[in-house]
Amino acid sequence: MPVRLTSTQRALAAGAAAGLLIGAFAAGAARGGDPAAAATAPGHTPAIPTADQATDAGGARVTVTGTGAVSGTPDQLMLSMGVQTSDASVSAALQRANQAVRAVTGALARAGVRRSDIQTSGLSIQPNYAANSALPTGYGVSESIDVTLRRLATAGSQISDAVRAGGNATVVDGVSLNLSETSSLLAAARARAVADARTKAAQYAKALGRSVGPVVSVSEQGGVEPPVPVAGAARSSTPSPVPVSPGRQRVTVSVTAVFALA
Repeated sequence: MPVRLTSTQRALAAGAAAGLLIGAFAAGAARGGDPAAAATAPGHTPAIPTADQATDAGGARVTVTGTGAVSGTPDQLMLSMGVQTSDASVSAALQRANQAVRAVTGALARAGVRRSDIQTSGLSIQPNYAANSALPTGYGVSESIDVTLRRLATAGSQISDAVRAGGNATVVDGVSLNLSETSSLLAAARARAVADARTKAAQYAKALGRSVGPVVSVSEQGGVEPPVPVAGAARSSTPSPVPVSPGRQRVTVSVTAVFALA
């Protein structure tokens, strides 16, 4: 017996058929048909490149460390000195130390050292004890100053004048030599460090059958080597000029550079 459909039932059936055709088309496109259709298919998740793919896209790289060193002649002398006194009372010992320090700083100023280059660096007051005694027999006072001597040609005479002014209370803890201006030396050291890094990168590239490409990044380490003390502790009232030999001081720079490989 024939089946009769109402107009509403026929519309519903047509809509369902259209939906099935659209779904089948989208699924087929996602499985290997049109890439644009696959990207727009319902429920489709775009593919994310793996770590290896990302590395390949960025190209091969080599990381090396280069070192550059130059040397210069120090032009400053850093002087660490002071006075030590002792007396039966704290006030007497401190007064003697103050007088000695004033004499030392006055002599340095008269010898051409700027007041701004003389800096107090320490003060110590300690009781002195006799053997097997709990009572102090006196007190010792130490006062220290740091001095920057900017002319090596006269530094020896300035030290001698300061020692003579302080008398037997004078203590010289040490001197060190310093470079006051390092910008040009650092520039030369950096150029050598970069050249060294590029040479190493070229060696690695050759071993790998590649060539060196552009620099990706550079970072720096290093700088001026610290001043080297050239005299130890001494206590003296020698009036003759102290001999000063400046020698040489190194400025070293290390760079870590990343190069692309072509």
